[in-house]
Parts: sequence; C-alpha cells; structure tokens
Amino acid sequence: MTHAKLIMAGLTAAVLAGCAENDVILPGKREDLRAPFGETSEQRVLTENVAQQISLPGQSANANWQQRIGTPATRTAHPALASSLTGVQWSTPIGAGDSRRHRITADPVIADGRIFVMDSKSTVTAVSLSGAPLWSVDLTPERDRESDAGGGGLAFGDGKLIVTSGFGTLRALDPSSGATLWEQDLLAATTGTPAISRGLVYVVGGDNVAWAVNADSGRVAWQLDGSAGISRVSGGPAPAVGEDLVIFANGTGELQAAFRQGGTRRWDATVAGSRRGIAATTVSDITGDPVIQGDTIYAGSYSGRIVALNKDSGARLWTAKDGALGPVWPVGGSVFAVTDRNELVRLEAGSGERIWGTRLPFFTKEVRRRSVEIVAHYGPVVAGGRVIVGSNDGVIRSYDPVSGDLLSSVDVPGGVTTNPVVAGNTLYVVSAKGVLHALR
Repeated sequence: MTHAKLIMAGLTAAVLAGCAENDVILPGKREDLRAPFGETSEQRVLTENVAQQISLPGQSANANWQQRIGTPATRTAHPALASSLTGVQWSTPIGAGDSRRHRITADPVIADGRIFVMDSKSTVTAVSLSGAPLWSVDLTPERDRESDAGGGGLAFGDGKLIVTSGFGTLRALDPSSGATLWEQDLLAATTGTPAISRGLVYVVGGDNVAWAVNADSGRVAWQLDGSAGISRVSGGPAPAVGEDLVIFANGTGELQAAFRQGGTRRWDATVAGSRRGIAATTVSDITGDPVIQGDTIYAGSYSGRIVALNKDSGARLWTAKDGALGPVWPVGGSVFAVTDRNELVRLEAGSGERIWGTRLPFFTKEVRRRSVEIVAHYGPVVAGGRVIVGSNDGVIRSYDPVSGDLLSSVDVPGGVTTNPVVAGNTLYVVSAKGVLHALR
C-alpha cells in the first residue's frame, strides 16, 4: 500500500470513528438563524414596562396649529381635547391620495379660522372649520405635468401660508385666496417641511442646502451647505427655531445649528446608528424632526437612534437605541415617540431611559418569509390627557401616558397618512385616500 493510500485510510477511519460518537447537545434556547443578535423586524427587545406618574401641564384651548412642533413659540404643550373621541364629525376630499409614485407628506396647518392641506400632487386647499372647501390651487409649474413630482410641506406665519413642493419651489400664498405672493427656486426637489419665525422662512432643500428666505419678499437671506448625501425621506423634517439659533436636519443624519439671523454656523452633530440584519436602517435620514425644549434638542433617525443634545453647544446628553419616525413629543419630564420598531415609547427626558414601550400593529398580515406591507404610524400628539397615534390601518389609538395602556380607538375611513394635529378641541388627519377628517 502506498504512503498516500495509508493516509487516506487513516482519515477515513478517523471520520467513521467520529460518526460513531454521540452528538453533544448544547444546553440553552434555540435561536432562529434568521434572527441575528436576537432581533428581527418581527421581534422587539423590550425592557419591563413601568407605570410611572406624569405631571402634564394644563390643557390649552389652542385655536391654531401653525407648523411642526419643533419650534417652541408655536407649539402647544398639551392641547385641549375631549377625554375620548366619538368619531369622525365631518370629512372633505382635498385631491389626489397616496399612490405608488406620490404620497401625501404635508401635515394640516390651522390658522385664522382655516385649515390648510396639500394632496399628493401639489394641490393646496383651504377648508373652513366646518369642512367647507374655500379655495384650491395647483402648484404644478406650467412646464411640468402634475405627475412629474409630488409631496411637500406647509407652515403658517406672518400672515402667509408657506409651501414647499417636489418641483423645487418655495412659495408664499395668500391664505384668503391662495394667490401666490412670491416664489423662490430652491434648485433641487424639496419636499421638506418649512418653518417660519420672525420674518424668515427656513427650509432644507433636497440637496441638503439650508435656506433662510425673507418672509415678505421671498429674497434669500442666507444659505448653509450641508454634507452631500443621497438618502432623503419624502416629506423631510422641519427646522426648529429658537431664540437665537435655528436647527436644520439633513439626509446624512447631520444636525446643524446656525444663528437664525446671519446664518453663521454654531455647531454640527450627527445622529448615527443602525440595526444589524435590517436593511431599512441603512437610511440615514433624520425622520424625527429636531424639537427644542428648554436647553435641550431632541431628534431621531430612521436608523434606530433618538438623541438629546445641548442646545447651545450640540454636546450629546444621551442616546436611546430607538429611532423616531416623526417628531418626538417632550412633556412632563418625559419624551414620547413612535419608533422605527413600531412601538410607542415613553423615555425619561433627562436620561433617555425607557419607562415603557407599547407595541403598535406591525405587519398588515403576519406572514413569515414573505414581503408584506408594514403598518405606518403617525404622531404622537399628547392632547386631552392622553397620547394619540394615527395609523394607516384606519385606526386612531389613544394611550395612557402613565402606563402605555390602550385607552380607546376610533376608526378613520381610508387610513391615516399624516401626523394628527389638534386645534379648537378637534383632531384633524388626512387619509391615504386624500380626505381631510375632523374628529371630536
């Protein structure tokens, strides 16, 4: 027998001997190989919930909801609302609803006795507080078709309705007629939500350039370049405006603070993170608008992080391993947020520690190993002594801010596709069918 054959015979004997031995069964829980690090889109790692008392400020009977909640001067900390919603009081069609290529991204704004909304194809409509349409204007440029772009945002201030659109324009409209007062070309498709404060309009363009525009003339006051990036969520976050600083968020996960008058950059910060094994978290855009509360700024990303920063320096105060799909709501020493894992969470405002988390509906159908639609959630808003979330499964749910327990739910035809807003003891949402609903 050759030397090579002897080696092969020895290896064969060793393999056969190994097969004869009993397998060693390791103790412990068996984990799914498709669940890296114990977490998938269907599983959530939860800490134990705690029912902790909260001291909410008194309810305020606000008549207006002028822009996103990041700017303290126009935010109502605890809007008045009935203890439970009885249902839809009236509904008004506002134009085109959601489709594969176009989405409604503008939250309603309420001011001067009117409700302003925008459909998925750049038509802005004003509605009375009783639901009667007042005027509509199509903002599609003459050289384009309405199907060429969609999305945008709304804000109200200085007696003007400010509108962004996917066609790359920033406009000021007369709130009584819809007539264009001025128009500014932002040089890039821009669906981000604007903010307006003390004579200046602020917005981040689709190319991550921050703009400050004079609210009376539409002339550019100053610009601030951000880091280049390619990921940008339609209907991007609104700038937050404080006494001295304006905070911008762009698609690279970067926050920029600049002096609101001259545009001099004060500091930069990044909201970075990811969830291993979940491809969607590679989107770096900030989806939880910056929100100013006292000396702290809260912001969140789609990639699984909520942060608290010092307003003056940008220094990181804490990081929570939860993303925010919309503006967080800070109130009563807590921060409420709808997370990237479809939870409603309550965090301790000073440390970011989780107090409780309540699972929201996730998949429209619980089907493993198949791509199925995920339920989208909008909010939260703290109003009427409870935390309210709207969802595109056609339900608005109210939760106990102390424990996170579900208190009530009410059906909304067509599903919810905007953040709920509250004014005049009424909650307003727009459905995916392009219908404005008023609930009391």
